[in-house]
Amino acid sequence: MAVMGEAVTGWRGRHLEGMARARDADGLLAVLAAAARELGFDYCAYGMRLPLPLSNPATVMVNNYPQAWQARYAAAGYLEVDPTVAHGVASLDPLVWSEPLFAGARPLWEEARGHQLRIGWAQSSRAADGSAGMLTLARSHERLSDTELARSERDMIWLAHAAHEAMVRLQGQKRPQAPLSVREAEVLRWMADGKTSSEAAIILGLSERTVNFHVANALLKLGAANKTAAVVKAALLGLL
Repeated sequence: MAVMGEAVTGWRGRHLEGMARARDADGLLAVLAAAARELGFDYCAYGMRLPLPLSNPATVMVNNYPQAWQARYAAAGYLEVDPTVAHGVASLDPLVWSEPLFAGARPLWEEARGHQLRIGWAQSSRAADGSAGMLTLARSHERLSDTELARSERDMIWLAHAAHEAMVRLQGQKRPQAPLSVREAEVLRWMADGKTSSEAAIILGLSERTVNFHVANALLKLGAANKTAAVVKAALLGLL
């Protein structure tokens, strides 16, 4: 359960400091696992899908589930049928595990329970860089009551979003070192709508040469190979 007698800001600040010190995903997992234990959970998992590369978006997954369950989950391809993952993709609402939730994935549900993963809660998260993630907290006993959720869910939700920001930092998914200028973003927005450089120039009251100048600067800042790649990357990173 939540730490009694400790100020919320103190609990959050302590774990935020731990996340800031983490140097890799395993270090972050150690911080999350400690926070999960203080919230009354034996296990935690965090998975994040990065927006790039477009052809095969990278994913990062860490957890402290029993090794036997990690192996079984992977071997059975349960990621493809896991209803908590499907929920996380579609909604930012917190989710409590339940029999009805797993009605369409009974083997997954039964095997998870056999590995002492009987009670669970999940919260998805999004960031302006286009990344998406989900924190899961789980334990073997004691159902999640309304009273416990009223007391602890705000901290649980905070932990999910803090974990996401920490993982984004560790994976280097950051905005360009030099942010796009207002004009650079404006030019790319029109190109995202399918306008050519000459058409954007007319709309913005600029010369085509000036438009191309802004495009070239945006390419450098975004590390993009061409105009199309720049538009896509800027959109995925939430810069348009």
